[in-house]
Amino acid sequence: MKLKAKIDQVLENILIALMSILVIDVLWQVLSRYILSSPSSFTDELAGFLLIWVGVLGAAYVAGRQEHLSIDLLVQRSAPATSKKLKIVINFFIGLFALFVMIVGGIWLVATRFMFNVDSAALHLPLGYVYIVLPISGILILYYSILFIIKPEGGQA
Repeated sequence: MKLKAKIDQVLENILIALMSILVIDVLWQVLSRYILSSPSSFTDELAGFLLIWVGVLGAAYVAGRQEHLSIDLLVQRSAPATSKKLKIVINFFIGLFALFVMIVGGIWLVATRFMFNVDSAALHLPLGYVYIVLPISGILILYYSILFIIKPEGGQA
């Protein structure tokens, strides 16, 4: 099994697990609030954190499948050679964004949350653990971007 396929599979399994936990958490939140009339104090915060992880890791997953939201009218209407060059340029800019915003900015965000001992209100969880998903996803997106620049036709390496 190739590296990209392994990464895709691991990401898929993590996202399935996170979504399952998110659904159970929200169901418990609704049940405890409206049926038991005793709202759980941590479920709202946990749902928010899980949503961050699902959203950001999900972005990395769809970037790896080249199914991310994009306006590709120019790519579709271009000749095959031009389309290939446009895909390389697009992946270059996606990689730059992942490197500087998600990896560098994400590492700074995580480091400062740990440095200043910033904890969440209900779970008392260091927020660095919540935001660590940014540089992780940035690394994955950068990997996929480099792969698609090297092999614009699909990156199966």
